[in-house]
Amino acid sequence: MSLIGDGLDKAVQKAFTRPAPKSAGAQMRYLVKQLGGTKPVAQMLRVSQRTVERYVKDQIKKPRPDLAGRLDREVKARWQPQIRAKAKAKAASTGGIIIDTRARLGYTAPIGSTDQDRIRHLTVALPPVHAARLFDAQEQGASDARLQEIAAEALKEVYFQDGGRRAGSLDEVRFTDIEHLEFDL
Repeated sequence: MSLIGDGLDKAVQKAFTRPAPKSAGAQMRYLVKQLGGTKPVAQMLRVSQRTVERYVKDQIKKPRPDLAGRLDREVKARWQPQIRAKAKAKAASTGGIIIDTRARLGYTAPIGSTDQDRIRHLTVALPPVHAARLFDAQEQGASDARLQEIAAEALKEVYFQDGGRRAGSLDEVRFTDIEHLEFDL
């Protein structure tokens, strides 16, 4: 699981105009329609094709917890792709993204400054440039560590350096031990 990637997905899901299907049968029917058959759905969810057919016909109503999680995740990943794309484009061009985090933040700076890492709770509005970098890296399949580096660079510029108005000699920001992380568009 990717903490930052999942947080970005949840932020985009808030832009949905209609709720995603909730029942297992409706979710299976949606996936069968999207993927064009029960066989690809069965392979994707790692269940038998007959099991998928039973869910589609509402012969089985309640999936196992692990299957329910996979099913929900796959449906939400495919739900309203145009709305998802518009929300990302807006955040990357005009709106930006808000990051709310409680994590250990520190920085590397010249000798004589207080660069001790400490737990901070920040709610910071990141400009569209940083939102675009985060979404682009996520779409290219960047690891959570890389997404964390991009978020740290954004926090360095926006929070610590205040857009270039202070802490100009700051070298690197450490963004570790994330206790809470949430994004909003």
